[in-house]
Amino acid sequence: MAPLPDGFSYAEWNATYNGLSFGIAAMGSATIFFWLQLPNVTKSYRTALTITGIVTLIATYHYIRIFNSWSEAFTVASKDGGDYEVKLTGAPFNDGYRYVDWLLTVPLLLIELILVMKLPQAETVSLSWKLGLASALMVALGYPGEIQEDLSVRWFWWCMSMIPFCYVVFTLAVGLAEATSKQPSPAAASLASAARYLTVFSWLTYPFVYMVKSVGLAGPAATMYEQVGYSIADVMAKAVFGVLIWALAAEKSAVEESGKLLPN
Repeated sequence: MAPLPDGFSYAEWNATYNGLSFGIAAMGSATIFFWLQLPNVTKSYRTALTITGIVTLIATYHYIRIFNSWSEAFTVASKDGGDYEVKLTGAPFNDGYRYVDWLLTVPLLLIELILVMKLPQAETVSLSWKLGLASALMVALGYPGEIQEDLSVRWFWWCMSMIPFCYVVFTLAVGLAEATSKQPSPAAASLASAARYLTVFSWLTYPFVYMVKSVGLAGPAATMYEQVGYSIADVMAKAVFGVLIWALAAEKSAVEESGKLLPN
């Protein structure tokens, strides 16, 4: 929980406000959609889709907390119909909710992908543990740098968190390629590949947003870019990724159901 810089313009405050609102709306509506779709997939994929909804539910809760904390940290008023003036109230802005959210949801994101791919049980268990622990370690190593103003310390923790980050990204991009090719239909293989690469793409945005305060940007502008950047990345990594998980589960369910209906 770092103190907010003073001097926010209304545009900077409003961009962050809208970014957090977008996160709440996207995560909340995605949660409802995923859970409504549970009866439409076979039993084999309901656990993965349930976890998908849990991920976006956790994200919705934390986005509400971040949004409320942001709102309480400022007063926004217009004098005599003129421009809006933004002032700090002195209440702290608690951005630590993001890291609590990531610590819970990032391992679950990887586990839901592994489950929906329906790998052999031993491989499923092994990958779930390896990727889950690596992703949790990545988040835990990133937090000490996030709350630092000292750039050398911030860069140190960025480098440390990139070690498990690179392992997870390599596994998604290369290690799961063979399993993707063994999906039961070309559409399922395409969706599994898209889910893997969307995860890689969306995850690659986080290190760059993390570095915003380390490359010359400071003050209100840096805070705005950081909050909006993380919000967009979260929606891609959770809500949009979840839609791909649902589509993959639905496609594989349809393939399996059609196979059962074929005459012997």
